[in-house]
Amino acid sequence: MVSMTAAAGVFAVAMAMVLTPGPNMMYLVSRSISQGRVAGLVSLGGVGVGLVVYVVATNLGLAAMFAAVPTLYAVIKVAGACYLAWLAWTALRGSRSVFEVSGLQHDSNTRLFTMGLLTNLLNPKMAVMYISIIPQFIDPAAGSILLQGLALGGVQILVGLTVNALIVLAAGSIAMFLSSRPSWIKLQRYMMGTVLGLLAVRLAVDPSRPVPA
Repeated sequence: MVSMTAAAGVFAVAMAMVLTPGPNMMYLVSRSISQGRVAGLVSLGGVGVGLVVYVVATNLGLAAMFAAVPTLYAVIKVAGACYLAWLAWTALRGSRSVFEVSGLQHDSNTRLFTMGLLTNLLNPKMAVMYISIIPQFIDPAAGSILLQGLALGGVQILVGLTVNALIVLAAGSIAMFLSSRPSWIKLQRYMMGTVLGLLAVRLAVDPSRPVPA
């Protein structure tokens, strides 16, 4: 039902966004460095639950909205392209590394999980990811919009959890590596900014339109 092209597109967007520093990455890295890898993984569990909540809630709403108002696709397309362009600009002009070591008090696993969940649910990048970007890769003519959205959301969750888990496990080593190599931080920002900028252009010029349900 979901084409390889659509899955690859979501994979590329998800990879670019998960590697762009945001609230989730900052929280996970700070916890991993300050309290250890287990604390980082527990926090990631909360983030993962938040992702599932977003995928289910967003796709239930999108399926209904697309069926009732097909022209809403054009609005979502513009919003998604603009947001990616803004993320690209933010990445290119940023200077602070998310891997700067900072001390935090030690929290219980319950609090770590809860904070990971809330950090993700209150992260506007995730909201826009599901509402404005993933729908760009849904083809209404290919079957159920809801099932396509859930499948593509699953791709994003898999990418997000895998990459963040690797970052949690390597946070301490990455922080030490980057602390003595500031040029690598700049390279990472330029690469992510370029990828996000190209994706923004791709969405802006995409001529596809949804067909009425």
